[in-house]
Amino acid sequence: MRIELKYGGGSLPLELPESVQVDIYEPKSAAPLADPVEKLHAVLDAPLGCLPLEARDAPRSVAIAVPDETRPFPVKLLLPPLLDRIFAAWPMLKGEDVTVVIGGGLHPPADAAHIARVLPDDLRGCRVVAHDAEHSPLVSFGRTSRGTPVELNAAFGGADLKIVMGMVDTHQFVGFTGGAKGAVIGCASAAAIAANHKMLRDPKAVAGAIDDNPVRLDLNESGELAGIALVVNVVLDAAKRPVAVLAGLPALVMREASRVTAELYGLAFSEPYDIVIASCGGKPKDICLYQAQKGLNSAMQCAKKGGHILLAAQCEQGIGDDVYFDYVSRFSSTQALMADFEGREFRMGAHKAYLFARATLQYDVVIHSDLSKELLDACLLTRGDMQSSVTGWLAETPGARVAIIKNANSSFFYQE
Repeated sequence: MRIELKYGGGSLPLELPESVQVDIYEPKSAAPLADPVEKLHAVLDAPLGCLPLEARDAPRSVAIAVPDETRPFPVKLLLPPLLDRIFAAWPMLKGEDVTVVIGGGLHPPADAAHIARVLPDDLRGCRVVAHDAEHSPLVSFGRTSRGTPVELNAAFGGADLKIVMGMVDTHQFVGFTGGAKGAVIGCASAAAIAANHKMLRDPKAVAGAIDDNPVRLDLNESGELAGIALVVNVVLDAAKRPVAVLAGLPALVMREASRVTAELYGLAFSEPYDIVIASCGGKPKDICLYQAQKGLNSAMQCAKKGGHILLAAQCEQGIGDDVYFDYVSRFSSTQALMADFEGREFRMGAHKAYLFARATLQYDVVIHSDLSKELLDACLLTRGDMQSSVTGWLAETPGARVAIIKNANSSFFYQE
C-alpha cells in the first residue's frame, strides 16, 4: 500500500506491504465555514461573556495581538474585518491609536519580510510592533497565584482595549493553545514564559487537558490580570480551513473552542503500537525542528515503550531556536543532558532539548528531515530515511502493529 504524508509544502510517499497491520490516524472531518468573515461578524455581534465592541465606551487606544507565521491563523483574512469593526464603532480613533503586535513568544522577532508574509497590505494606518521577548519594553501586571510574572509588551499591555487573535490547537503541555495565550505567552517577557512553561513536568500538564492543567490555568489567570477584553479564536481543519470562529472572554472562548478542537483532533486507540510513523502535518507545523518536536510528543502517546518512532519534518528554516541548539550541542549523550537539565533552574529553549531527550530515552526515534546528519547529531537525534527505516523495522519485528499519524502536531491520543 502507498501512503502520502505531508512534508513541508509537499508530501512524502511511504510504501508498506499489504500484509502489515496498519492503523491510519488523521483528524476527523468537519465542514469548513462557507464564509469565515461573515461568521466573525456574527460572533462579534454576540461575544461570549462580554459586550460587543459597539456597546463599549470608546477606548483611547487599542492593541491587537496576532500570531507569527509558525501558526497558520488566517491573519490576512480576519484582521481587516476586525479593524473595520473597531473604526466603525469608534470613528474618533485614528490609525496610530491602534497597534498590531506580532506575538511570537521566544521566537526571533518578525523582520520586514516576515511581517509582510503575516499581515495584510492595508492596515488602515495602524502601528505594527514585532514582539521581542528579550528586548521589548514591558508593562507589569503583577504575579499569578503560581508565581508567574505577568509582563507584556508595552505596546500591547499599555493599550486601553486589549484584543487577542489566534487559533486553538492541541498543545503538548498547555492542553490547547488559544485564549489568552497569544498575548500572555506570545507578547510576554522571557521570564514570564519560563515561569509558566516550567510547569510542563507536572503530570497534569498534558495535551487535551485544560480543567486541571496548571500551565493552562496559569495562562488564564495571567490573561485576567492583564485585562484582556476580547479574544477571537479559530479552529482549523487539517487543510487549515476555518471550521469555527469564536469571540468573547478568553476563558469562555477557550472552553468552547477546545471542545471543538478535541472533537476533531482527539484520537482513540486500543493498545500501544510497535511502530509509529508521524508527519507533523506539513508547513508551518514542520517549519523548523523546534516546532516539529510537538509531533514527536503525539507519537509517544500511542507508541509502545521501547518501540520505534519515525518523525517526518522538513524543517526548511533549520533548527529554529539558538538557545535550544546552543544547549543541546554541549552534550555528548542524552543521559548527560537530562542530568544537567534536572539540576539547573528551568530555562526556555533548553526545555526543548529535555522534551526531545525524554522521547529518545524511551523510544527508538528516527527523524526524516532536510536537516543534515551533522546538525541532527549535534541535537542528539538520529537522522534516517523514512522508507528504509520503516522497512528495516518491519523486517526486525514480524507481526508489528503500525500506526500512521497524518497531523501529529495537532493531534492527541487517549486510550479506550
